[in-house]
Amino acid sequence: MQQMVTDLTRRALLKKALGAAIFLPATGLLSACVSAGAGSGKTSAKGDRIIGCSRTAAGQYAVVVADQLGQPIHQIALPERGHGVAIQPGGALAVAFARRPGSYMQAFRPDTGEALPLRPADNGRHYYGHGTFSADGRYLFTTEGVSATSQGVIGVYDTTAGLQKVAEYTHFGIGPHEVVLADEYTLAIGVGGVHTRGREPLNLETMQPALVYLDIRTGAVLEQAVLTDKRLSIRHLAVTDTGEIACGQQYRGLPDQAAPLVHLHQRGGALRPLLGETEDWMHFNHYIASIASLDGYLLATSPRGNCYGIWHEASGELVDLRPLTDASGVAVSQGQWLVGSGAGKILTRTPADAGHIAQSAVMWDNHWNLLLS
Repeated sequence: MQQMVTDLTRRALLKKALGAAIFLPATGLLSACVSAGAGSGKTSAKGDRIIGCSRTAAGQYAVVVADQLGQPIHQIALPERGHGVAIQPGGALAVAFARRPGSYMQAFRPDTGEALPLRPADNGRHYYGHGTFSADGRYLFTTEGVSATSQGVIGVYDTTAGLQKVAEYTHFGIGPHEVVLADEYTLAIGVGGVHTRGREPLNLETMQPALVYLDIRTGAVLEQAVLTDKRLSIRHLAVTDTGEIACGQQYRGLPDQAAPLVHLHQRGGALRPLLGETEDWMHFNHYIASIASLDGYLLATSPRGNCYGIWHEASGELVDLRPLTDASGVAVSQGQWLVGSGAGKILTRTPADAGHIAQSAVMWDNHWNLLLS
């Protein structure tokens, strides 16, 4: 409960925080300064569209389709705070998921902004805030949980049958969070290992986080990788350019402790931590939100730490650490990272160029996806 209060307070005070962000030193190869963009209100040329959940100026919630400057094209109202968004290959359908313990998923058509019927969570179940489509676009796979036990469930929904649930995959752990398509026939799941009542953790002494791979056709567990430190709850995932799975963690240790919050995994091997000094990891305030790979580098955001970091994937070296108030979603578009923030900032940059920041009208939540042009 305390964490939920802290999170809501952080977002309520964003405007006051804009002028008070702590500037972190660049720690390696990248040293150019971030310059501020004018945010003039003009829209970009047609290109990839940003899709993410947000909080409106009136304090309501929505999922937003925007151009690359963050200017809204469509806004679909949500009944409660949203979290992740899945986009069907080809872009005909997208689904926004409620923040855990989520009570709904909202399907919509990104091109028109048409909202489809809200799909509530099954009785005694909740959504964990993420999902992904099969490579052919027919099936949607969602992370869900049995509310009484947090036992993990992958819900399988058929888009040709109006998103009717047609199967469930279980027995892979408790507290699953993000799921991604590792390859055409394999799901990768960040299993957090935390049993909660609402958002209150109940089993921090016995939690068992893991990165789990499931057969997309049968739900059979193909492989799992675990961390030595069981207080590192595996939560957010991305597939790198080389096909590795990048994992962002939430550290459930003591406030004055730190641990590596980003790992890489190659099938058949062990989870490999990315590098950083203790003070570097402390900047992230125990939490990684979104991750994206570009040209052999990995960018990870931390809304709780008001910063983002960039690592060289092969060496694991931390090459840049930058402030960004309520740093949230990140995606790759046309050879550059687009990074959003709950304060409405849109950062555009590459591994070698610190880029620029523009101001959008959208208070972005933790995750983004792209509708490719």
